[in-house]
Amino acid sequence: MRIGIITGSGTYSLPGFDARELVTADTPYGLVELTVGSYAGAEAVHVSRHGAGHARLSSSVTHRANIWALKQHGVRAVIGCTACGAVDPSVTLGSLVVFDDLHFSSNRLTDGSLCTFFDQPGDPARGHWILHGGPFSEGLRAALVAAAIGEGLEVRDGGTYGHVDGPRFNTPSEIAQLAACGVTAVSQTGGPETVLCGELELPFALVGFATDYANEVVPGEPTPVSTLIQLMGQSSDVFARLLQAAMPLIAQSPPVAAGTVYRFEAS
Repeated sequence: MRIGIITGSGTYSLPGFDARELVTADTPYGLVELTVGSYAGAEAVHVSRHGAGHARLSSSVTHRANIWALKQHGVRAVIGCTACGAVDPSVTLGSLVVFDDLHFSSNRLTDGSLCTFFDQPGDPARGHWILHGGPFSEGLRAALVAAAIGEGLEVRDGGTYGHVDGPRFNTPSEIAQLAACGVTAVSQTGGPETVLCGELELPFALVGFATDYANEVVPGEPTPVSTLIQLMGQSSDVFARLLQAAMPLIAQSPPVAAGTVYRFEAS
């Protein structure tokens, strides 16, 4: 079973990737650089969503190309890793959140277009992603939580991921609005990845590493930028430990995608 891994800020490569081969995937949505090989004994394909040196800010990430390339290369499940800002003040900085719900009401890609692969009338694959609960694969979530606990990593099982548009960070009123919706933590890339994996019926799970408290979550005490940068640097090792423990668990029990894609051509 081949597993896809998407990493973001602070994690541009994964330590311990064996027999790796750098591949450039040609997709209908552009070229994507992939690392294909073995990770913790499981077949894996890695995408760095921002690219080496953080070449792409969140507003320039090519989400459709990334997800299409993973599917094209035989991936059967995808894990997204993201550094995030805590909206819930009870989240400990430096801890993990394995999300079970999504707040992404704009449903837009970075260029402002709708977040979907189904953008052509009559496309035989067109359909609605119908959700029965949350948008994340329960099997993948369970493997990530078990792996984190096994590694002694502090982890929250469940929480709502809030997608926000970058590249700027958010104002106090914007964060307060998200908090009122029950959002646990925010970042700028997880929404499109969740939806696009859902449309391709790829089991997907999203795990966040809290690097800061979002604007005025702790009134009058903003997280120092130096702390944010320090924690972002630590996130790479934490994600690596988590993934190395989770990959064998996922490979042993192939997960199921969340929801159902109702395709009109098949009806």
